[in-house]
Amino acid sequence: MKNKVAYIFLVLAALLAVAAVVLWLNKPKSTLADNSSTKGKPGPNDTTTIQKPPVVDGVDKHAPVQTPEEILNKLGVGLATANPSDLLSQISDALNKGDMEKVSELIGKDAMDAETFALLNALSKKPHAFREVGEIELNKRTRWALEMGNDEATKQQILFDLKQENGKWKIEKISVPETKVAPGEKPEAVDPLNLADMFLQAVLKQDFEVALQWVDLKSVSETKIATLCILFEEGEYKMRQNKPLRAMFQRDDTVGYLAYIEAKDSSEAAQFSLSLRLDAETKKWRVFEINLDQLLADYATRVAGGDIYYSPLVKNPSGGETLALYFEFNEDMMSPRTKRQLEIVASILKSDAKKKITLSGHTDALGTKSYNDQLSANRADVVRDFLAAAGVSAEQIVTIAKGASQPRRPNVTETGEDDPSGRRANRRTEIYLDF
Repeated sequence: MKNKVAYIFLVLAALLAVAAVVLWLNKPKSTLADNSSTKGKPGPNDTTTIQKPPVVDGVDKHAPVQTPEEILNKLGVGLATANPSDLLSQISDALNKGDMEKVSELIGKDAMDAETFALLNALSKKPHAFREVGEIELNKRTRWALEMGNDEATKQQILFDLKQENGKWKIEKISVPETKVAPGEKPEAVDPLNLADMFLQAVLKQDFEVALQWVDLKSVSETKIATLCILFEEGEYKMRQNKPLRAMFQRDDTVGYLAYIEAKDSSEAAQFSLSLRLDAETKKWRVFEINLDQLLADYATRVAGGDIYYSPLVKNPSGGETLALYFEFNEDMMSPRTKRQLEIVASILKSDAKKKITLSGHTDALGTKSYNDQLSANRADVVRDFLAAAGVSAEQIVTIAKGASQPRRPNVTETGEDDPSGRRANRRTEIYLDF
């Protein structure tokens, strides 16, 4: 009996051993015990299934790093959307996440080279914003600027050109304006639209000297550029966000744009035109014509109470254009508005001690000649004194008293009656920039 019981236990033990082996052999590979010395280091014959790395913000943080060429080689034609801003918003989101593969998919293989991809990758996750520059071709091609960084001195700009096909927009080309230049030189524009934008950005920043760099001074006076700075500053204008520059005409050597601006409250304000020409000798684009008529009319309404003759830009009897500052009847004191205009003039003069101006004082026709001569001299002198107090050298300023001899507008109506609005335009000091 005892032998029989022992035999039964031996059989049961054998069966348990076989079951244990079967269970061990069928154990899931992912639950194999790790050897502490080889944990996380599968051998060459190890077929263990490795869990997929975590994905954060839609980006595989542990995926193999691909070269720009590898990413670009497998791209398609890019995304097309009904609105350019929608496409650029998606690109901005992908840049914020550092998802350069997504950025590349949105842009497409034909719009970007490996060098531009590498630059975008290097700048990704840095503060950035898209800004619409304007139209390259009316209703067909447009440009936006991706501005990356907060510091104006080191801010990087990348231009995105979009083209409309079958009612949808896609990225056509990405370009990077040249910013590395020799000391004393300035970066050149990519094309006329880029130049027009750089010119207007300088005006918005009241950077007169930079704005002049993009102008053909044989065709456009420095006075007009100074006036444009004054209009933007005093009228508190800004460029319209939607299509700030619209194409008027395009030829091989001449291009025209309408610049649309807004008032401080974002209400539609006015427009002015810019014409650019390609210099036959230098092969560089420059602004050669600016028409400010509509902007001056809006300025008169918003700032000068609707008086169209109360303009900061006037024709000089001797030729050319001058800046004009206005005075109240029988006064030689400057208004706060006039002082703001002179602050801009002062900054221009202080930037170059060789620049000189002529101040000519004027009056209306009321009063005696001797009185008006003295009043006009006082009006020129008060402008001179303000500029001197602002740091302008006395050697840069010449003053002349004209009295009532050179009215801008008639002092009387056609019937011989007194004309207050005409006289108002005559009470002034003109600033002639002898540059």
